[in-house]
Amino acid sequence: MRTSGLRIVFFGTPEFAAYILRELVGRGEEIVSVVTTPPKLSGRGMKLHRSSVEETAMELNIPVLTPAKHRDPEFLEQLRRLNADVFVVVAYKILPKEVFTIPRLGAFNIHASLLPKYRGAAPINWAIIRGEKETGITTFLLDEKVDTGKILLAKSIPIGPDETAGELHDRLMVLGADAALETLHGLADGTLHPVDQPSGFATNAPKIFPKDCIVNFNQPVDQVHNFIRGLSPYPAAYTEVSGHHLKLLRSHIAPDAPQGILPGAFRISEDSKRIFFGTSTDALEITELQREGKRAMSTEEFLRGNAALFHLPNS
Repeated sequence: MRTSGLRIVFFGTPEFAAYILRELVGRGEEIVSVVTTPPKLSGRGMKLHRSSVEETAMELNIPVLTPAKHRDPEFLEQLRRLNADVFVVVAYKILPKEVFTIPRLGAFNIHASLLPKYRGAAPINWAIIRGEKETGITTFLLDEKVDTGKILLAKSIPIGPDETAGELHDRLMVLGADAALETLHGLADGTLHPVDQPSGFATNAPKIFPKDCIVNFNQPVDQVHNFIRGLSPYPAAYTEVSGHHLKLLRSHIAPDAPQGILPGAFRISEDSKRIFFGTSTDALEITELQREGKRAMSTEEFLRGNAALFHLPNS
């Protein structure tokens, strides 16, 4: 197995990053240390929870650093002593120049979009919400501005018409590992030549908050469909029905959708197995949903147990 031969410090936090870390190790790359966020108290019992990257690093017996502040002199000295050739950064905090200039080959980020499109915290969600037919992975050298550094390589994949953000996340995670390996080899061989990001094409992908997730049915059916799948499974688009909070997790633009449903109103099929919500154009079928505090269900299963919510007789 050919490896890059580089000494690597890996920075990351969520599962997306943890998968790439595991793949790098599995393919023989030398990870001399991992940097991730400190454990946090969370959950009903306020238990201490480590990041996915820290859990993975512990399984792989890789030393872990969890700095509270990145400009802390002790942390910076710890990084220097590692004598790394390159830093690999995946879904981590913004790093100061004092950090990303330490290794001789610099630091590169693995970003889940085709930069300069969708710079920011939620590129996967926004690519789907905006109706993109293609996205991908970009690796780029870190600089002092967010997601603006010189591009090393980009790899693209299509987005399916009904694909959710969760499904796209998992495919991009695999592609991200391939891109990371290819970038490491290119840096080691001197065959990658960084290029400036194209000007005039930049778009933003800001963090999405719960208040941003309510469905606006006064939009065309394709935009509502993209909004629902772009937020599924997390943080999840939602609406209110009979005073109850409903997460809408999957939808489908059905050719046999009934006509004449007002935006935001709903209609149940005659066999009580399908739900359609009106939009500003055509009705949209909801195929998976979740009541607050309950598990996600297909529409048919949901209607069997929640008939009264939609003013239906119990079956």
